[in-house]
Amino acid sequence: MKRILSTLLVSSCLLTGVPIASLAQGMPGFTLFGGPEQKNQLNFRLDSGKSGTWDRYRLRIPANKLNLAVAQLSIFYPNYYKGSFDTEKIEIRVGGGSSEKPESIPIDEIVWDKENNFVEIYPAEPIPAGNKIEVVFSNVRNPRFGGMYHFNANIRTPGDVPLLRYIGTWLLTIE
Repeated sequence: MKRILSTLLVSSCLLTGVPIASLAQGMPGFTLFGGPEQKNQLNFRLDSGKSGTWDRYRLRIPANKLNLAVAQLSIFYPNYYKGSFDTEKIEIRVGGGSSEKPESIPIDEIVWDKENNFVEIYPAEPIPAGNKIEVVFSNVRNPRFGGMYHFNANIRTPGDVPLLRYIGTWLLTIE
């Protein structure tokens, strides 16, 4: 009887641990040390999250972080990130509440500066303040080696001093 009970306990722990491990891949988790403050961490979703594979990144910025309109979105990533982006497959989705789907907006230009480790996205029209934004990077080639990568979001507002304003950080983990 004890043997059956212990086998049942071990197998149930293994079965419930698998979905939890796969869910942890898509959303920011608990950071024990280092990294940005909790209030500066942004949500994201990775379709795969596996090293050396093709992936899609959904990088989200909540509406409460956008008090000003957005004329430019800059995403800085660390120099040790060795993945690649397909600039033809980057889009910005705006809005989307609990019952509506976010709307993809036209993009005027996308600049990927590989040497300085950033991607600049210029929407055709400024994105009004108070909207949720989701930046979707499709056809991303993940780095060959896993790790934790800080992707920093910065915006430039229309008609303002041309300085970038820090919005937050996505803590991407590639296995």
